[in-house]
Amino acid sequence: MTHTYYVKGMSCSGCEMTVKKSLEAIEGVSKVVANAKEKTAVVEMSQHVPFETLKTALEGTHYTLVTSLEEATSAPKPQASTHNGTGVYYCPMRCEGNKTYDHPGHCPVCGMDLVEQVSTESLKGGGQEQQKRQELRRQFWGAVAFTLPIFIIAMGGMWHGNPMYRLMPVTYWNWVQFALSLPVVFYYGWTYFVRAWVSIKTLRFNMFTLIGIGAAAAWGFSVVALCLPDSLPEQFKEHGSVPLYFEATTVILTLVILGQLLEANAHGRTQEAVRMLLQLAPNTAIKLIGEEEKEVPVEQVVKGDLLRVRPGAKIPVDGRITTGMATIDESMITGEPLPVEKQTGDTVSAGTINGAQAFVMQAEKVGSDTLLSQIVAMVQQATTSRAPIQKLADRIAAYFVPIVVAVSVLTFIIWAVFAKEHAYEYALVNAIAVLIIACPCALGLATPVSVMVGVTKGARQGILIKNAEALERMKQVDTLIVDKTGTLTEGKPSVRVLIPWAGYNEQTLWPILYGVNKSSEHPLAKATNTYAAEHGIIPLAMTDFKALAGRGVEATYEGKHYYFGNDRLMQEIGATLTEGQLSQVTEAQRQGQTLSFLAIEKEVIAAVAIADKVKDTAAQAVKALQEQGITVVMLTGDNPITAQAVAQQLGLTHYKAGMLPEDKQKEVQHLQQQGKIVAMAGDGINDAPALAQAHVGIAMGTGTDIAIESAQITLVKGDLGGIVKMRTLSEAVVKNIRENLFFALVYNTVGIPIAAGVLYPFFGILLSPMLGALAMSFSSVSVITNALRLSKK
Repeated sequence: MTHTYYVKGMSCSGCEMTVKKSLEAIEGVSKVVANAKEKTAVVEMSQHVPFETLKTALEGTHYTLVTSLEEATSAPKPQASTHNGTGVYYCPMRCEGNKTYDHPGHCPVCGMDLVEQVSTESLKGGGQEQQKRQELRRQFWGAVAFTLPIFIIAMGGMWHGNPMYRLMPVTYWNWVQFALSLPVVFYYGWTYFVRAWVSIKTLRFNMFTLIGIGAAAAWGFSVVALCLPDSLPEQFKEHGSVPLYFEATTVILTLVILGQLLEANAHGRTQEAVRMLLQLAPNTAIKLIGEEEKEVPVEQVVKGDLLRVRPGAKIPVDGRITTGMATIDESMITGEPLPVEKQTGDTVSAGTINGAQAFVMQAEKVGSDTLLSQIVAMVQQATTSRAPIQKLADRIAAYFVPIVVAVSVLTFIIWAVFAKEHAYEYALVNAIAVLIIACPCALGLATPVSVMVGVTKGARQGILIKNAEALERMKQVDTLIVDKTGTLTEGKPSVRVLIPWAGYNEQTLWPILYGVNKSSEHPLAKATNTYAAEHGIIPLAMTDFKALAGRGVEATYEGKHYYFGNDRLMQEIGATLTEGQLSQVTEAQRQGQTLSFLAIEKEVIAAVAIADKVKDTAAQAVKALQEQGITVVMLTGDNPITAQAVAQQLGLTHYKAGMLPEDKQKEVQHLQQQGKIVAMAGDGINDAPALAQAHVGIAMGTGTDIAIESAQITLVKGDLGGIVKMRTLSEAVVKNIRENLFFALVYNTVGIPIAAGVLYPFFGILLSPMLGALAMSFSSVSVITNALRLSKK
């Protein structure tokens, strides 16, 4: 029989595997097919299994079996909370990709504590992360309070004539050790045994599997040795008594708690940049209601509200200046240190700081729509993504724990067979040391912590990175394709001259030109519209407007068809230029001006010369990229003469003109087929196909929403110099990840054999499980600390 159920919380292939394994472990279930996309679990049964039994099997896995799709896809019900925070948690090792959880706890795969995403709410109330660190501190000092006496008692046996033994015999002190170990094992450190048991039950072995087995073996052996010493073989005995390992157990657990505390503190530092971004936005705004000013929470500001921004104040939301002028410090958004002059009509962004002049602004984007909120959202999205290099660590980690357990068993057997004295004692201690010193978490953390620090550093420099793959891939890029308008140039073209032909004059041409272009969003059309509006020109009431991608626009007036666009459009409609007209056009193009033509039916009646200034930093950025070995190629829809003029100005030898959107995409494909790693930088709708096709798409933050959505990286300021910074950041992050992986691999490769006792035959050196626990705890912290160095470079 086959039944279909729905699973709440299932969102990836890792979730599917967990649900499948958990349900197939039930007697009577022969096969399970889980589908995260459909939220379904198809269960084949050899005999009837009650729904409640199936549901119970998923307890503790973060997934819930339900009977309807509505329940599976519904948002979690609000619950009373003892903390303020986002209620969104993720695994720091990204075991299940970008999967998040709606409650605190530990990752079902690696066992690590889930980390809360930073939010404005968590900043106000301290958040779950702060409470977790306080709880870990309490656990650590509580464990220390019981572990320290055990350690002193255990070490007292090495002190000849120890006065403690005058108070009580050694046997009684052993019972004291046992009593003191109970709170450490069953209270302060109990959660790590629970995680170990869950990992064994689900066959998802991790660091806590090793800690749990090692600590449980040491404590269990000690209890047997204390209560039933005669039941143990003589090989375990030393001077007629069996040694106890209560101090090893409690020290191991205490050091594990210390390691968790240090990791929690380190994770807190990796999110510092996001906290700083969130703290940029003010909590209140001054709202103008008629002639009155009222201070309101920023959450109450809505689109269209007029707000007064006082000197030195932070701007509360995105908007446009309606009255006054200002000097704005935008360094926290763009990474540029110099303040920017703003006039009436200019845009301002939330979180930036006003200079010495007050002004009035109109709110245009509020809440999650502001640039600052989008930056925070993009940073958090990127930090939960997985870099390709992490696949190596994942492959190693998949086999790591079973291999370590096998090495531990082998260590016990070899010592038990070949040791000349105290064979079983050495065998047990060394086997436990192998389990305790191994640290798969150092491998698992090597990539994600470096990605998190790199992404947040990029955000501070005005570079928004959508995913870790783009961050890693940027280092490999050898070809950069750039659009001209808005990428190499300022994207603010202005009319230089209107050239009338066919007996027309400027007075009659401008109303026609304004009428044709009024509904167009193209930068060149906007330039003519701006000029016409500034000069008080009234447009003709055109109808049947059509935007012709890569060519221009078309409209109708009094039964006649009007066209405005490039020479390709003129060729399509059969409008030809005379030799005299061509001469005028060529001369303007040699000066780097772009010519667009106005035609009625098949007759060209005017040309508009429009110039778009090359960005001041473009030439320097192009040169820096070329020095890094990157081939820079300019693709533009403009004519060949203008394209050549811009290319010469920037020192570009590779360029193509007259490119339509599909041509740019095909050029990217062509270069990729040649084995090139291609990045594409653009800002317009016409760049979106090429941005999506490229290995790395880079959008100018000053461009269209479609271009930004199609790209993996956004440069907030729209400055090509950001690509140079991005390349440098990518190299630094990849280097840091490799350092972390190298350290983690070397640590485990060297540490495990030493713990197994390979140095003993040569130097008489054995590693105590307590030292192994200390090394294990600090290995993960060392990886995180190395990643944090990125933020200081």
